[in-house]
Amino acid sequence: MSLTSSSLSIKSKPVQFALLLVVFLILCYAIAPADGNYLWRLPALLKDIPTWVNDFVGGLMFDWFPIQVYDPDIDDYESKPLFREITRAVSSGVLFIIDFVRELLLGGQKTIVAFTSWDFISENPWAEWPALPWTVITGWAAIVGYKLQGKRLALIAALATTYVAIFGQWEPSMQTLSFILVAAPVSVLLGLLLGIWAYQNRYVEIALNPLLNVAQTMPHYSYLVPVIVLFGVGDHAAALATIIFATPPMVRLTLLGLKNVPVEVLEAGMMNGCTNRQLLLRVLIPTAKRDVLIGVNQVVMQCLAMTVIASFIGAQGLGSNLMIALNSLKIGTGIEIGVCIVLIAVVLDKMSLAWANKQTDYFADLSFLERHSTLIAMLAVFVAGSILAAIGSFIFEEGFNYLYVIPHNKGITTAPIWQAAVDWIWDTFFFVLKGFNEFLITKILVPMRDAYLAMPVVATFLLVMGIAYILDGLRSALIVGGFLLFIAFSEYWDRALITAYMASFAVIVSAALGITIGSLCARHEVASKSILLVCDFFQTFPAFIYLIPVIMLFGITDTSVIIAAVVYATVPATRYTVEGLRSVPPVLQDAGSMSGVTRLQRWVSIELPLAFPHIMLGVNQTVIFALFMVIIGAFIGTIDLGQMILKAISESRGTGIGLTLGLCVAFIGLAVDQIIRNWAQRRKAALGLA
Repeated sequence: MSLTSSSLSIKSKPVQFALLLVVFLILCYAIAPADGNYLWRLPALLKDIPTWVNDFVGGLMFDWFPIQVYDPDIDDYESKPLFREITRAVSSGVLFIIDFVRELLLGGQKTIVAFTSWDFISENPWAEWPALPWTVITGWAAIVGYKLQGKRLALIAALATTYVAIFGQWEPSMQTLSFILVAAPVSVLLGLLLGIWAYQNRYVEIALNPLLNVAQTMPHYSYLVPVIVLFGVGDHAAALATIIFATPPMVRLTLLGLKNVPVEVLEAGMMNGCTNRQLLLRVLIPTAKRDVLIGVNQVVMQCLAMTVIASFIGAQGLGSNLMIALNSLKIGTGIEIGVCIVLIAVVLDKMSLAWANKQTDYFADLSFLERHSTLIAMLAVFVAGSILAAIGSFIFEEGFNYLYVIPHNKGITTAPIWQAAVDWIWDTFFFVLKGFNEFLITKILVPMRDAYLAMPVVATFLLVMGIAYILDGLRSALIVGGFLLFIAFSEYWDRALITAYMASFAVIVSAALGITIGSLCARHEVASKSILLVCDFFQTFPAFIYLIPVIMLFGITDTSVIIAAVVYATVPATRYTVEGLRSVPPVLQDAGSMSGVTRLQRWVSIELPLAFPHIMLGVNQTVIFALFMVIIGAFIGTIDLGQMILKAISESRGTGIGLTLGLCVAFIGLAVDQIIRNWAQRRKAALGLA
């Protein structure tokens, strides 16, 4: 009886979807566009939110709690708002740390000036911090890689840093690395503390969950607007925006790791008389070490993802140079810079994961040299690199030393080759590309955009909430409805529909490509590993890089943004498909083969149904990726929410607008996440895979 009823419920879902679609189409046909018709568009009851936010922030920054502060320029005390003084003090502190780390890598005088004066520097020419030779940092990277994972990681680290140096990208790379070396530790510490607090207090966890959800789905641009107002423009502001962006995954993984500590371990610690503090520091955190260190890995990746976006508010380094290349449409230079970012990401990613997976032998009886072999090797590399740099100063006569620091754009380059390749494609396939572009815009994209804009608000609510109700019940339908209601009551509903149309098209194509490619590659072990490596590469590639070739080929059009979004968003769909299909128990596959089914029948009847919940989680990530790229695409000209967020960065009162628009984008992503994630978890539980 239970099997029959289950079968009937499964069969009824297509009927429910069909009825939902019919009612949706009837409403779209029956409700005519008209101002003042609340079935067509809801009133913008929340349009004053940006003004309220701006007034609140302005009050904090310029009026709230004035205090007397000594101003050395006028040699007198001056009344200044407390909050503004706090933010400026934070900015100064962060900037000092960034300059200090940067000068450890590249040399300079700002740190010395901070403790003396510019007059002291002018009177003492020797007062300058020397840069570390690139050979030293390359050697150190190789040593750390060898210590963590052996020869393979040591070779990867050495080759990556050597590439960065000889291609003349050493200085901007070290600027980017210094930025990460400040933002990442702060994010890790902040995330660790919040994760521990949430673990110890259920109410804190409940309060943090929605904030973390919004933070992880809000567009990168939205972080920049309030940070500019509060902290100004420069490396310090970019670092603070990055800290806000990179902290949520650390919080989640810390909380997950602590929750996964076995009860037996906790009981053993308590039975040994541990206090709460000892239990946390000596039992819980060491046991949850792997999850915590994976959180560190995610923080590093998030920091790298912000390198280009952070250049909008003054961050120096590879991101800034990439933006210049993008503005100039220099695809070869852009690709070289992008490869540098990818190599840094790969090295840091592999090192942090190796650190997370490394087992410590606490009972090893090591000699002094064995215990400190890494430090001794690094000291030897420092001495050898310094000697090489000194020798190089006599060998090279160009005005710079190739064995010390290769100046920016003074190394070798392959940019002309990449540029020539793009020019050849453009010249050879001009009419094909032009025809494809015109067909896609006029026959597909414009009609699809017009169809989205023609949807009445009531019909849209019915469709989205109906899907949530059918798949996950009344609670999900109400939550999704709440997300949509915020957007509908703002004045950005039509812009949100345009964003949704572009993201929808990209998701449909990306999901189809990802599931197809993943299904083909999942059949073979070598192909699976190869495609996952390709996914790793493309996922670490800065999102802006995808825009350069499509602009060259398709111009400033929606086609460029959507194709970039398709390429970027195909990665998670492919990855999750491969992982889902490879996780199907071999016993079931063998049983299907023994029953005489073909490979296609086995895929359709056994593998795909079991892997489908996991694949849908990949589709969920595809939606987030597509949304991010569509918003980033505003940089080359779109008329969606992203364009307005980008515009808000340059407005003096853009804080409220940027945050409101960011919430609109976040709520689109969270609505989809609410539907897909809960459904996937239920399906996994029903299939016994949870």
